[in-house]
Amino acid sequence: MLNINLNNNEVKFLTNFIKKGLKSARSITRARILLLANQGKGDTEIAKTLGVGRSTALRIRKRYLEEGLQSALVDKPRSGQPKKYNERHTAEIVALTCTKPPEGRKRWSLALLCEELRKKEGFETINKETIRLILKKNKIKP
Repeated sequence: MLNINLNNNEVKFLTNFIKKGLKSARSITRARILLLANQGKGDTEIAKTLGVGRSTALRIRKRYLEEGLQSALVDKPRSGQPKKYNERHTAEIVALTCTKPPEGRKRWSLALLCEELRKKEGFETINKETIRLILKKNKIKP
């Protein structure tokens, strides 16, 4: 078991952190884990008391000891999936949307745009939702 000994300033900070301001539920739970750990509670007891997994309590304790208080309270940034379409692709989609629609059509639909873009290099896997999001971000309605 990893022993945590918070100093008075840290205890005061965590107590205020829980009581005041808008915080994420995760951050508040992490603060509570640290306060309970400071009282000598074990991971199993903390997990039962707060309704979290035992490994969560252990992980937060460990992060506090290795990286400090702020790191233990806040989520680390996640990289996520890299963007498939860059500014050039976006410009191409917007440009196509601004052109005259195919013969027999009054305007471009997402399905038509998708069908047309898939014929071009670099857009083989594009879907209607991606096109919709790009057009929405650029405030364009086909």
